[in-house]
Amino acid sequence: MKTLTPTSDPRDHGYYMPGEWAPHTCCWMAWPCREGLWSDSRATMQDYANVAMAIARFEPVRMLVPPHKVEEASGLLEGNIEIVVMAIDDSWARDSGPNFLIGGDKLAGSDWVFNAWGHKYDPYDQDALMAERILEIVGAERFSSWLVAEGGGVTVDGEGTVITTESCFLNKNRNPNRSRKEIERELCRTLGAEKVIWIPGDVEETETDGHVDGIAAYIEPGRVLVEVNPDKTDPHFAVGVANTKALAKQRDARGRKLELEFIDEGIYHEDVWNGGCSSYVNSYLANGAVIVPGYGYDRDDSAVETYQRIYPDHEIVQVAIHSLALGGGGVHCVTQQQPRLT
Repeated sequence: MKTLTPTSDPRDHGYYMPGEWAPHTCCWMAWPCREGLWSDSRATMQDYANVAMAIARFEPVRMLVPPHKVEEASGLLEGNIEIVVMAIDDSWARDSGPNFLIGGDKLAGSDWVFNAWGHKYDPYDQDALMAERILEIVGAERFSSWLVAEGGGVTVDGEGTVITTESCFLNKNRNPNRSRKEIERELCRTLGAEKVIWIPGDVEETETDGHVDGIAAYIEPGRVLVEVNPDKTDPHFAVGVANTKALAKQRDARGRKLELEFIDEGIYHEDVWNGGCSSYVNSYLANGAVIVPGYGYDRDDSAVETYQRIYPDHEIVQVAIHSLALGGGGVHCVTQQQPRLT
């Protein structure tokens, strides 16, 4: 693996991050291992295993597992899943894994600085090395960066546009001495993009500080799936409204006005909410399938129906993740696609 310095620009070598619908070589995940995070660790492990096995029906899964958890993981994982033994601190491969890039001579990836969502968890030193280690395993070129950021904080169209949130990457717990313009330029450099679209995000969401992958996701270039709450009395209703208004005004790097599609989000009423992730947009787009979270809400069925309408040529697979979601993330948060070289 060759590490390219923060002054190297992936775009100069033809590299860019493709949209998540591009064909995948595999999916990377990380086994749940942070002590004290999960109220029922056995149920959480089963949720992770179920997500991995659902994805493995459509593409290979490479599961990072710390040495002391290998026996545990081996007993629950079946199918096209490879266990990769690696020291890790936590289980959110989307955020601490690399942003894979294609378009150059070989596979590459950008490696941001990981600080556990603004120093919310400790330790995180092993997860801060996860992206570099994965890129070394696959023999990819590595573009390093000063940017403190996480993969769940961006969605890209593969044609020059990045969508992210003000509540996250502009947060003082990430990049306190960097301006908005500096962060914009570094996002574009490390993702091979040309334009950043900023939306408000969610200042009340204190796990990730409002990652975009709980709010909106690119379906394809020019089309964005946005999560809204159908209940105006729901405490989270205003979040969907604010982010929808921000996106409705935007044009992408190619000059296209964004076409918005909508999906109902989960329930945030205190007596119903699970206290963790409640997002249906937080799904994984696999080769020929969409892996959709289920929370036990009545809206689980409508989420499946929405994805069937949006992706008529894909198989829609819903996986119950109630215990996993208590940790603050969903299906998208625990997965990171490795695109196939074309």
